[in-house]
Amino acid sequence: MIQALFILAALLGAPLFVVIAAGAMWGFFSADYDLQIVIIEFYRLSETPVLVAIPLFTLAGYLLSESKAPERLMELTQAWLGWLPGGLPMVALVACALFTAFTGASGITIIALGAILLPALKQAGYPERFNLGLVTTSGSLGLLFAPSLPLILYGIVAQQSASGNVSIDDLFLAGLLPGILMVVVLAGYSAVMSMGRSETRSPFNLQRALDATRSTILEIPLPIVVLGGIYSGLLAVSEAATVTAVYVLLTTVVLRREIPVTRLPGLIRESMMLVGAILIILGVSLASTNYVIDAGLPQQILEWTQSVVSDRVWFIALLIGILLLLGMLLDIFSALVIVVPILLPTATSFGMDPIHLGIVFLAAMQLGYFTPPIGMNLFIAAYRFDRSILELSRAAIPFFLLLLACVLIIAYWETLSLALVR
Repeated sequence: MIQALFILAALLGAPLFVVIAAGAMWGFFSADYDLQIVIIEFYRLSETPVLVAIPLFTLAGYLLSESKAPERLMELTQAWLGWLPGGLPMVALVACALFTAFTGASGITIIALGAILLPALKQAGYPERFNLGLVTTSGSLGLLFAPSLPLILYGIVAQQSASGNVSIDDLFLAGLLPGILMVVVLAGYSAVMSMGRSETRSPFNLQRALDATRSTILEIPLPIVVLGGIYSGLLAVSEAATVTAVYVLLTTVVLRREIPVTRLPGLIRESMMLVGAILIILGVSLASTNYVIDAGLPQQILEWTQSVVSDRVWFIALLIGILLLLGMLLDIFSALVIVVPILLPTATSFGMDPIHLGIVFLAAMQLGYFTPPIGMNLFIAAYRFDRSILELSRAAIPFFLLLLACVLIIAYWETLSLALVR
């Protein structure tokens, strides 16, 4: 009965952390445990060394989205790639993937880059349905690329689980090839869509490309230093986050002066509100997970799963279906902290590597973001472009099917995720 009340409260709009915390406290109280265990979980979370990366990367993402970096990134990719068949859609894919990787939120990418991309695609001669589908879906592509916040959060949650021995550096490497696969598949589809159409393409102009490169001379070193430092092992994730935040702060506020100093406190407050929400949910979810484990729920789920599916092939199919549903209903941060600790023991019992599971989890969840008819990004795009959900759902279907094929390849071809790690 009490569980039904918690579910009802969540459906009626109660804050998620309140529902999770209440459920954990009620469970511990019913089992006659000291409720201080919830606070102990927060303390255990605070001792996680990589935790500092979350607020630093989040602040850097907010600063980048507020500056003129999106426009410069678009001009750079357009100058170097815009002359290719399907060049402008490729520009959109690369720009959105890079921007989402650093901001950690595909919705921000749609809002920040959508107003630039949609008119440009229309002017280049692409049909409106294709344009809407491309802009709505490409915002999710960067979630698999470092320093994506969901990748970091998955690593933290998995490290807190008894079943997970996951390095965040390894996750960054593991997401590289699957992320590239998704971008390449959509780029190929864009090239096919450009065939036989009166696409407006400007010839390659070396001077324009050099000018665009010079205009982004302060942004270009950022991914090279940060990602190169992480992948080479010279920088830990927390160190890379510090470098990113300080560098972006200096370039946007001090050198370029695109963000007034008076605007800085507001941006810091907005970014830390998001961080605070994530950390509160993470803390109470860890407490809830401890109760769930003590109550034997993972073992019950494992036994049920083994009774429904008999091998790894069918388990992965079931897993993808569940993750698509979760992607439509939950934001990725909530899903990570609530579902991953419960899912890990079952997945590892079917032979899935925890790192591979993380990549499959994020790839499928990002697909759920624009799964018709209730994917979160569909509503963001509907608001941003003043279109109906039905229109955007139809536009997203071809991209959904292509990326679903990519998710299946990623899920069943484990080597794609683990080749660089091993």
